[in-house]
Amino acid sequence: MRVVQLGCGITGLVCAEHLEKNGLVNELVLADNRTDAAGAMAERLKSSKISVQKVDATDADALRALLKDADLLIASIPAELNKKVINAAVDIGVSYIDYSMSVDSMEEFEEVDGKSKDRGITILTSMGSDPGISDVFARYAANKLDSAESARVMDGDTAVADGYDFFTLWSPAEMLEEVTVPAAVFKDGKITYVPPLNERQIYEFPQPIGPLPVYNTIHEETYLMSQYIEGLKYADFRIAVDDGFARVANTLRKLGMHSLKPVDVKGVMVRPLDVVVSLMPRPVDLIGKVKGFAGIVVEVTGQKDGQRVMIKVWTTMSHEKAYEISRSNATGYVVGTGGAVAAEMMLSGEISDKGVLVPEQLPAEKYVSRLPAKHLEVSEELLTL
Repeated sequence: MRVVQLGCGITGLVCAEHLEKNGLVNELVLADNRTDAAGAMAERLKSSKISVQKVDATDADALRALLKDADLLIASIPAELNKKVINAAVDIGVSYIDYSMSVDSMEEFEEVDGKSKDRGITILTSMGSDPGISDVFARYAANKLDSAESARVMDGDTAVADGYDFFTLWSPAEMLEEVTVPAAVFKDGKITYVPPLNERQIYEFPQPIGPLPVYNTIHEETYLMSQYIEGLKYADFRIAVDDGFARVANTLRKLGMHSLKPVDVKGVMVRPLDVVVSLMPRPVDLIGKVKGFAGIVVEVTGQKDGQRVMIKVWTTMSHEKAYEISRSNATGYVVGTGGAVAAEMMLSGEISDKGVLVPEQLPAEKYVSRLPAKHLEVSEELLTL
């Protein structure tokens, strides 16, 4: 099968390295408008399956040429570009996976669902770490209950990088947007919003992470879990944000430096967020420099055999181990692995439904069972409330 990895930052290359080992894949195209990282991986792996192409994801003709004869496209690109790439995949008839989506894109699911079913392809969105693995964990836990009432996702990280005071291991633009816009919470049957970085709580993550301050932020899980897990009355997502990062993010928001609306700077129209992002290190710049642990915890509460219980499911990864395995960090490793597992299940036929799919619709038990082989041990605990 011919697989195209579009976007070759940390997450895309982690996914690609997993797929290079898969016997069903006989051609793997690494495509990006910056090919240095893809070229370095190709040189390191020295695999006859791999080729590297310089491609601009905003160029419709280039996308069509890239996708000719492809069986699967995996997009690891900024979420605002996903719509264009999905349309190209549907037009050509290539199944597709991405790692995140814009909330507005849910309004177009029905139209894309119909077109992709007509083409006999699968469009799987939000299939990384969180969203992605976290949503599958929520489905996995809900399947063990007689009924589910609430689902909560916690993202924790103890990352430190010598010489860097203000950084993120995810896309700087997307992370800064996440912590400077109102946060979504699903409660009593509807989505409500709270101010950004509004309520600081200390959450006790499983060791070796430990207690960290967490905040509600806008994230796909809140929308997806509430819509695709039956009976939920509450759903939210919280991410660990250290106090220093929170202070800077709040200051940037108050100054308007989080804005995507261009402003005139001495005759040049500039988006304020672009200025901030240009001054921050890219995640790829931090490869090999990060220490600590990252983890995802999902808590689903509901009824089981007449009792109210909570099922907690989690996985952790150290940044050092991620670098040892794939020249990545834990964040990039878990995101890329989330997509790779779904890709392998799609290629093997374990995911065969056509149309638009979200992680909550996957065969959760089969998905979870594949993670340990990729160095992501899964733990679970049942607590009577």
